[in-house]
Parts: sequence; C-alpha cells; structure tokens
Amino acid sequence: MRVLVVHSHPQEQSFGRALYQRTCEGLEKAGHEVDGCNLYEEGFDPVLSAHDRDIYHDVPENRQRVDAYCERLKAAEGLVICTPVWNFGFPAMLKGYFDRVWLPGVSFDLEDGKLTPTLRHITKLAAVMTYGGSRWRAFLVGDPPRKIVTRVVRAQIKLGAPVRYLAHYDMNNATPQTTGAFLDKVGQTMERF
Repeated sequence: MRVLVVHSHPQEQSFGRALYQRTCEGLEKAGHEVDGCNLYEEGFDPVLSAHDRDIYHDVPENRQRVDAYCERLKAAEGLVICTPVWNFGFPAMLKGYFDRVWLPGVSFDLEDGKLTPTLRHITKLAAVMTYGGSRWRAFLVGDPPRKIVTRVVRAQIKLGAPVRYLAHYDMNNATPQTTGAFLDKVGQTMERF
C-alpha cells in the first residue's frame, strides 16, 4: 500500500520528528511504500493568497501552485498525519496544507452546492499527535484535532475505513518513560497498519 505521511514540525531534533521517523520506519517494516511529506523540510508555502482564493473553485487551475502535493494525495492508499497540537489546533503549516491542497477537484467535487468526497481510494487513516496539555484539558475545549481527523477527514476517505488516533497528551510533563512508551506504541501500530 502507498501511504502518505504528512508531517508538520519545524525542529529536526524534536520528539515530533522522532515520531515521524518511527512512523515511516514502522510502515516500511510492514512492507508499505511510504511517501514522507515533511512540510517544513520541503519548504511548503502554507499561505492561501488572494489569487489562490480567487481561483479556489476553478478546476484544474486551482492546483497550479500545489500540483505535486495534489498528485501525492491522489496517489495515496493510506494516510497518516503526524503533528504536534498547538493551542488545541493544528500548526499553521498543516492547516495551510489542508487549505491549499485539499481543493475542489482533489479531495472533493462541488456541483450545484453538493459536495462529493473524492478520496475514497484512501482505505486507512491514522494520526500521531502530541499535546502540551492534558487529555482532560483537550476534552474541555472539545479536542478539535481529534474531531477533524476522526470525523471530517474520515468522512472524505473510503466509507468504513479504519482510523487510528494515537495521542501523547501532557507533553509539558512528559518523561523519558512516557515518550519512550509512546514511540514504541507508534512503531508497533504502524507495523500493523
């Protein structure tokens, strides 16, 4: 299976980068073809410009500046999102990826106001997330990243596709034991993806 792993963390020596590497290694060990998309390293531009917004609904012109990313998404059979959660949301880089790449004609079709998902070729979805706050604090604010992955993204891929949401909460109080255990869990989960 061809798995697109979208990663969003600016620091090379971060725990987030270690999770991304462990995710890719586990998927490769399972025999998957991994397309690692490290948005920061690739220099992805997350800014939706006025021009981008003007042509947002103009298919295929809307893909011009992000066509390579659109093709990678369209070629994926599995998707893993590997990112920190900052201020109970996605980093701006990842949010910009969704705004600029998940376009009409790419992730959905829009005709007469009716939206039709077009990512049904993606048959598995997972997320590997880290939160500074506790699970309880995330729950109190509604845990938007969890809902986006398990509801919004899930609705756009193959109906009934399995979804795994792996989260290390309370990174502000993490220990080598908790981070090590989470790395192991991520590796084992990806080996069974």
